[in-house]
Amino acid sequence: MSLSFERPLLILLAVLAGFLILGINRFVKDPFALKIPLGPPGGTPFVPPFKVELLIRLIFIMELAGTLLLFIAASGPYLIRSETVWLNRGADVIFVVDVSPSMAGIDMDGINRFDAARHLVAAFARERPSDAVGLVAVGDSAALLVPPTVDREAFNSRLQSLHIAEMGDGTALGLGLSVAALHIRKSSAPRKVAVLITDGENNAGPVHPETAAAVLREEGISLWVIGVGSSGEVPIDYVDPRTRMRRTGSFYSRFEPENLKTIAQRAGGTYLSAPSAKAFATAFARLHEGEMIIRRSGLLTKTHSVHRPLIIAALILLCFARFVRRYVLGALL
Repeated sequence: MSLSFERPLLILLAVLAGFLILGINRFVKDPFALKIPLGPPGGTPFVPPFKVELLIRLIFIMELAGTLLLFIAASGPYLIRSETVWLNRGADVIFVVDVSPSMAGIDMDGINRFDAARHLVAAFARERPSDAVGLVAVGDSAALLVPPTVDREAFNSRLQSLHIAEMGDGTALGLGLSVAALHIRKSSAPRKVAVLITDGENNAGPVHPETAAAVLREEGISLWVIGVGSSGEVPIDYVDPRTRMRRTGSFYSRFEPENLKTIAQRAGGTYLSAPSAKAFATAFARLHEGEMIIRRSGLLTKTHSVHRPLIIAALILLCFARFVRRYVLGALL
């Protein structure tokens, strides 16, 4: 954003006039001014209830500032704002995120699997501004939380408010993939993508994951399956959103990638393993490269005039100065 003027010469004239007025006020004394003490001869001189000189100086500053603001407003100030406009449509990418309690396992360099996934999903959305990004949460059931959208504020707001165990304790992978397929199968985007992020196998829901994967393939939707987590004893710490109770301890993670690989193969997609935070980030880098779309953009310039608030401010200053002269000083100055 930048500021410009239609008539910049008036700004120069305003500055010169300001310096001229200040110079005259500072160095030129009124030759007809007389200092006459108020009060009876030989008596106590009149002392005003306030510092008149200070008030006069304040009036002068307000009048000068108001005049300068009028000059600036007359110069035609306006703000220039440039925005990037995408000339072609990006991909439709819908993330199917497992929010079952096991995603609270802390084995991603000190943070849990869910928070690591949420951070990477947000970064992906930020780096792909022309893509429409959606969100599906998976637990005992599955629900579309955000349909594919380019509104990053709405997407990030719902992503950050998502909690572990929000959808129950199970993992309905097949249902989650079906919800994703339902909402992007008729998309006109050049690429339609579903990204499943999970640390477990399907154990809930009426739809088998392989059936849902076959639907994705038939609808021309690319599937990426990211298996996050490691095997063995893993610490866990989360707050159950239903009971508001904090659950801490550890559990034995039986992470078996074979079922997830089968789901990816059934859809003709890609399986990526993420046993660590570094591997998780690498998986997202591969996703970004694998679903790259050549994007064309242009620069849209918008202008907005800002003369009105300057005129209002100038009138307030000048009117207030006039009020003080008339009703405080009695129009003597």
